[in-house]
Amino acid sequence: MFTGLIEELGEIRSVRRGADSARLDIAASKVLLGSKIGDSIAVNGVCLTITAAGSDHFTADVMTTTLKKSSLGQLTVGQKVNLERALAVGDRFGGHIVSGHIDGVASIIEKKKADIALIIKLRPAGYLLSYILAQGSVALDGISLTVAEKFADSFSISLIPHTMEATTLALKKVGDIVNIETDIIGKYVESMLKRPGTGSNLSEDFLAENGFI
Repeated sequence: MFTGLIEELGEIRSVRRGADSARLDIAASKVLLGSKIGDSIAVNGVCLTITAAGSDHFTADVMTTTLKKSSLGQLTVGQKVNLERALAVGDRFGGHIVSGHIDGVASIIEKKKADIALIIKLRPAGYLLSYILAQGSVALDGISLTVAEKFADSFSISLIPHTMEATTLALKKVGDIVNIETDIIGKYVESMLKRPGTGSNLSEDFLAENGFI
């Protein structure tokens, strides 16, 4: 489990590709403190397991499904990536609940400055839009963000200067893709509403009438 608060920017040292997999070697420092083989680190929002580590780098394997659903298959040597260690019990919870199991990707369709902020507009796969809520939470490349506006086929987020400096998102260009993980609470609510034979009186109308949606 993660919070979406990026701890440091790592750098891809090597990418070894298999027939249906990839092995990433990533330069890092802060996320290695207290970490060991078998621990989880989110790389651009994707939960990966440390398989080997040195004093200034670690290795992780990426399997077929992850390569298909995420942007990790496009990583190249020298590219910066967002890194976060798994949440430790007792830590402050400053972002939102992020599982590291992404739902898919979204493409950047617009970037513009608004005073000190950077507004980024993104278009996800259509089925993901139902999980996007204005002023709700979303993780992009592992970064916990608030949805600024939702449109018919897209949504926007607003980056503060700190997020621009501490993450890779401001470096992305129009046409680039980012990993997206929607709010896990919304997915559980949808699952319960669609579950047959539970005897529950929950419905979308009930939730709307009582201010939940």
